Amino acid sequence: MSTAQVPDILSPEFAANPYPVYRAMRETAPLIWHEATQSWIVSRYADVERVFKDKEATFTTANYDWQLEPVHGRTILQMSGREHAVRRALVAPAFRGSELQDKFLPVIERNSRDLIDTFRDTGSADLVADYATRLPVNVIADMLGLDKADHARFHGWYTAVINFLGNLAGDPDVAAAGERTRVEFAQYMIPVIQERRENPGDDLLSTLCAAEVDGVRMSDEDIKAFCSLLLAAGGETTDKAIASIFANLLANPDQLAAVRADRSLIARAFAETLRVTPPVHMIMRQSAVDVELTGGTVPAGATVTCLIGAAGRDESRYKDPDRFDLFREDLTTTTAFSAAADHLSFALGRHFCVGALLAKAEVETGVNQLLDAMPDVRLAEGFDPVERGVFTRGPQALPVRFTPVGS
Repeated sequence: MSTAQVPDILSPEFAANPYPVYRAMRETAPLIWHEATQSWIVSRYADVERVFKDKEATFTTANYDWQLEPVHGRTILQMSGREHAVRRALVAPAFRGSELQDKFLPVIERNSRDLIDTFRDTGSADLVADYATRLPVNVIADMLGLDKADHARFHGWYTAVINFLGNLAGDPDVAAAGERTRVEFAQYMIPVIQERRENPGDDLLSTLCAAEVDGVRMSDEDIKAFCSLLLAAGGETTDKAIASIFANLLANPDQLAAVRADRSLIARAFAETLRVTPPVHMIMRQSAVDVELTGGTVPAGATVTCLIGAAGRDESRYKDPDRFDLFREDLTTTTAFSAAADHLSFALGRHFCVGALLAKAEVETGVNQLLDAMPDVRLAEGFDPVERGVFTRGPQALPVRFTPVGS
């Protein structure tokens, strides 16, 4: 199969099932110039890893100037050098260690329990609509000290942002909706940030307002942009991860039984899900100089589309890569949520996802509580989960049945 014969990433065939297309790319066209997105597409693990780890500043995040800034404002993802280091030092402590454990774990546990309470006694639920799409947004709103009554607005905003990021075909209506979100979110957030500066609480927003590193504090615009990024990145990805973990476990009853019996395996199930059915299938970077990758040279100043969904199934990196196997020995769970990860779903290097441990805490809490509430969880009769999405991807619905505990 030549480059010309590999189905396009914007084709219906790709949207329906990208995994055979990824295999064809890895085997026959590891570097493709894609006219519609004006980018070079890379699909092999070694190449994607090299782009992310990049120690020589060969690749930058300058692509986010047009990809993210129109919807978020200027974010930490676009920064480099000292500016990036200082901003990351300002926000990172909230997402790890005691801060995460003491402050936010109770928030996650409470929000998860509240959602499960709505269907705990009914014997049925759609794990996407009733739980996965709601938990991360509720948690982030709670962490920031925002009003959860505005959940529908937050969800609408982050959906518009994700649609903007995934707007590879350049639909003008999707672009306009994304840009409108930036204005609406700023109108909502800036007054809240200013009020929080005057009257700080013990929430994350107050922490961000007060944080200082080397005499640098975040401006209202910095904080607003970070909150916008947090909602979109933390909402969409965790939502799809939770749904995908259950889809994978329900399709592999022996592994579901193992996780039910030994909850320490949840982290393994999460790491393996990130490899085999990642929430984010593509991350872009920009080349600063001409770069040799498998299959040819990427010129300086070009956008590079890294196919995480393809790299995670690279036969040269993982044994039997299309099979979900939480017991596999070529994926290290102990480092899966750090910059030393040997999967690519959180990126790698200096732009490794700052929320990785928050995602892990949400997923572990959620899966634990759901398994407690639904010990005999099974897919609804005759239902076959369908993944949807190109840029981000996950089950569209996941109706399950179970015997309520205590019935």
